[in-house]
Amino acid sequence: MTMSRARVARRIAAAAAYGGGGIGLLGGAALGLLVAEAQLARRVVGGGDDEPPRADGLYGLAFSRGALTSAADFRTLPPLRLAFLGDSTAAGQGVYRPRQTPGALLASGLAAVAERTVELRNVALPGAQSDDLERQVELLLREQGYAPEAAVILIGANDVTHRMPPAESVRHLGRAVAALRAADCQVVVGTCPDMGTVEHVYQPLRWLARRVSRHLAAAQTIGVLENGGRTVSLGDLLGPEFAENPRLMFGPDNYHPSAEGYATAAMALLPTMSAALGLWPADDDRPDRSRAEGVLPMAQAAARAAAEPGTEVTAIPSPTGRAPWALLKHRRRRRVTPEDAAEARTAQDRAS
Repeated sequence: MTMSRARVARRIAAAAAYGGGGIGLLGGAALGLLVAEAQLARRVVGGGDDEPPRADGLYGLAFSRGALTSAADFRTLPPLRLAFLGDSTAAGQGVYRPRQTPGALLASGLAAVAERTVELRNVALPGAQSDDLERQVELLLREQGYAPEAAVILIGANDVTHRMPPAESVRHLGRAVAALRAADCQVVVGTCPDMGTVEHVYQPLRWLARRVSRHLAAAQTIGVLENGGRTVSLGDLLGPEFAENPRLMFGPDNYHPSAEGYATAAMALLPTMSAALGLWPADDDRPDRSRAEGVLPMAQAAARAAAEPGTEVTAIPSPTGRAPWALLKHRRRRRVTPEDAAEARTAQDRAS
């Protein structure tokens, strides 16, 4: 299955790179069944229309007086600038307090790791597909004039449910990553979640949704790595926690994560973003065989990551000079909870 997924991912990524878009992940009959089952599932799942809470502002105010740079030397550092882009999951739909959103949770976690304040700017749009990323990047870099040092992109679920051609989806994502990297921004992408984990999605839709989601996640990984970013596979939004506790991990609409679900996702993203920013110990970048880490051809690494939620994938120079290679990591997670963001104050809160 992994090798088959790797071949599909390579084909999608190649089509994305060279302008193709016609590669489908399901046959006509299967696709018709998927659409029919999806219409039944929507009656139960819903996917609420509530506006996600705005969480833009400063986090880690305990570090606003300075950062420790030596045993007895404090100096003031400007806030680390963090951006969130993507769909409703990136926006934090499904929760009601700003501190419960994934952006706030990750900003608070980064502040604790870096021991400095973090300024969050979120331009994600509920319902967005990958073709909206160009607008979001333009809004962030040009219209708002915000120059992030780090950016997280969460995208892909709506591409699956709206049947966007996977090569087109990967092409839009790759261009967004490339634009952010050109602006000297570190980029971490949480790849397409496993749509087969939504509680009221039943067989055979569950199997089909899982298959399509994982193929897209693997192809996204290749597209992101080729443009200088890193990925973390969200998969079934980190597996056992969601499978065993769907009522706890999904929000009231039975579709978006709850506060606990977003905290689980943020916990997976934090080590990877910390490593990308040079905040994680350098020794942790070495593969640990005891955690099933290692170096693989990029397509194989992407396929493995799609099946193993929480896996980080980073491009590395090829040891042979031929096919691109990638490092698979299962970084130790730092616990992040909504309470970690309780001290956070948005710019609006401070002004008031």
